[in-house]
Amino acid sequence: MTRKRETVAEFARYLRTETVGGVLLLGATALALIWANSPLSGAYTALRDLRLGPASLHLDLSVGDWAKDGLLAVFFFVAGLELKRELVIGELGNVRSAVLPVVAAVGGMVVPAGIALVVGRGQPGIEQAWAIPVATDIAFALGVLALTASGLPASLRVFLLSLAVVDDLGAIAIIAVLFTAHFNALAAVAAVALLALYAYLQHRRVTTPWLYVPIAVGTWVAVHAAGVHATIAGVALALLTRVRRDHYEREAPALRLEHRLQPWSAGVAVPVFALFAAGVPVNGEALSGLFRDPLALGVMTGLVVGKVVGIVGASALAVVLRVAVWPSGAGPRDIVAVAVLGGVGFTVSLLIADLSLDGAAAEQAKAAVLLASLTASLLASVLLVRRSRAHQRADTEG
Repeated sequence: MTRKRETVAEFARYLRTETVGGVLLLGATALALIWANSPLSGAYTALRDLRLGPASLHLDLSVGDWAKDGLLAVFFFVAGLELKRELVIGELGNVRSAVLPVVAAVGGMVVPAGIALVVGRGQPGIEQAWAIPVATDIAFALGVLALTASGLPASLRVFLLSLAVVDDLGAIAIIAVLFTAHFNALAAVAAVALLALYAYLQHRRVTTPWLYVPIAVGTWVAVHAAGVHATIAGVALALLTRVRRDHYEREAPALRLEHRLQPWSAGVAVPVFALFAAGVPVNGEALSGLFRDPLALGVMTGLVVGKVVGIVGASALAVVLRVAVWPSGAGPRDIVAVAVLGGVGFTVSLLIADLSLDGAAAEQAKAAVLLASLTASLLASVLLVRRSRAHQRADTEG
């Protein structure tokens, strides 16, 4: 029994590494693309569209919807826990350090959205699809950073994490505003009441999961029933979780939860979502069609070009105006490399494409997201390796 527990613990530790999370995400994406473009594509579609859950609670969702509404809530809960920890006791506790990724995230949302609107003007669906290039994929971006940037300052990872979480929160806010087909005020009140109860229990130092798990599930159900995208429940719960350790505790609740849920997020939630979101038709005709479709071109240009211009421009302006400082040990060239990595939209961009478009238009937009994310990750890898070597040379000479 002891050996079995040690094996499980070791496997969980392995899943917590960002490199492994990135590899699993890539593997799930590759499997989705191969499966959806194979003679077994019918089985893929049938599984993705299979409906499960109690209809009485309006939870008879497809497997694909369970992946993007349910599993991504776990992913955003874990990301929210890490962000709050950095804001309260980490590098972002300093106001000027915290301002930079927030300003950069705003620039990285506004410019890509503007480019998508300009390039895709006049196309059906652009009124909502402009939001597709707004987001940065946290898991994918951090995985690429872990693989390619071992010599870079740790502050850059915090900058990228904060930027990605902030613009994903922005994307979720856009989802809440644009894609709420109906709003159930009673369910929204129930969600707020459950969140208030969660915060009260945190304040009273209650630790039993027998209370927290039903509250978390109930909050997710209430947010979903309210008509708001259910991933918001994960973010809200994370931001209400206590991050400071009391003198009698080995670790704070936020760190404990992050430690326990990170393997599930990296090993199950994100890969399963990718498996059911990334299965789009990819062939010569489909790829050539991307460069003839203004909406798809707007998505790709927004991610690959708009992200860099928005993040670097906003960051430089904030530093020049002295409202922010560069990350510790890093400079403008490092920010450029990270900004290119910001063009990896993937998870949330695929989610918005699913929500904003239907049929062939949705498939085109998702293919554009995949191609743009691949391009951005490859370009960023080259730049990050070069910057990593430059920092290693400077350390050696120093």
